[in-house]
Amino acid sequence: MSYQIIAIAGLLYILAMPLYIVYMLTKNNKLGYLATGILASGALIHVYGFIRRFMEMYAINHSFMRSIPITNLYESLVFFVLCLIVGYLFIEWKYKKKSFGVFVSIIAGIIIGLTELLGVSKEVQPLVPALKSNWLLAHVTLSFIAYAAFAISFITGLLHIIMSSESKKSFKYILSTTLLGLMVFIFISMIIDIITAGNPKSVKIFHSTLGNPSVPISIISWISMIALILISWKWSEIIIKIFKGLKIDSNFLEDITYKGIAFGFPIFTIGGLVFGAIWADQAWGRYWGWDPKETWSLITWFVYAFYLHAKFIRGWQGSKTSVIAVIGFIVTIFTYLGVNLFLSGLHSYGSM
Repeated sequence: MSYQIIAIAGLLYILAMPLYIVYMLTKNNKLGYLATGILASGALIHVYGFIRRFMEMYAINHSFMRSIPITNLYESLVFFVLCLIVGYLFIEWKYKKKSFGVFVSIIAGIIIGLTELLGVSKEVQPLVPALKSNWLLAHVTLSFIAYAAFAISFITGLLHIIMSSESKKSFKYILSTTLLGLMVFIFISMIIDIITAGNPKSVKIFHSTLGNPSVPISIISWISMIALILISWKWSEIIIKIFKGLKIDSNFLEDITYKGIAFGFPIFTIGGLVFGAIWADQAWGRYWGWDPKETWSLITWFVYAFYLHAKFIRGWQGSKTSVIAVIGFIVTIFTYLGVNLFLSGLHSYGSM
């Protein structure tokens, strides 16, 4: 089955993570090449699994355009990770820098792993009527390519803020280190939920931690979350020292942040908004209806438009623009997952 092949790719992404960490600490080029090789091998297996998924869908839908596996939550997550890995490998090849490979491999491995552990439906099913359109390929594919570019900008933007902050008391440094601490806490919470839930399909995020009915456990969880954020705030200077040792300066991170958004913004504009509006007119008889997904997509567009405006028209430089990039991806995540999981609307096709 295709999802088993993709799960193997996820394991390789996770395996690449400690190798990137050791490479960053030791500067051993052989380990760096090995980490890249494992990550690239995972990408190749991922592509093979994606092709197998297409063949399984084609056997049901009997249409090339309507068999591209990007029609539900699982497939969109898988495609997003594939775009993220391919984008990172291109950057590593072009710039000969492995500076943020560990962060990309962590995100990729966690996403693939969570599709296995959280009970996300992997079944190949016929398309619902609203998705039976050739605009599906153009709209969804381009949107997720843009999301992957924004994700890379988020990683480099976050690291750039940490590296360029002169004071630990600055808002930008507190924001970036808080996000790092929250990411670690969320990952640990998910693992605890999975272990304690018994049945992965019944997992509820934070049910066994922040939302535990036991008051003592809930209090301990809140204290643990705050502690992780404080640790991240206190010791993120270690990341700065490692990056400086690898000769990665903040200008490189700012440049990649900009190029990721400059690449993703026009793709998102055309694929996410323009093609989405055309498809909406064909499916529902109107180009725009202020559906929650449409509204949040427009908000996402405005955030990244503001980033480009601030950089080119206002001449903003440094961590100020990186803060916008970080906020932009948080909005993107809500547009992608939050709307499907928390708001009802015509676009709520993804489910657990």
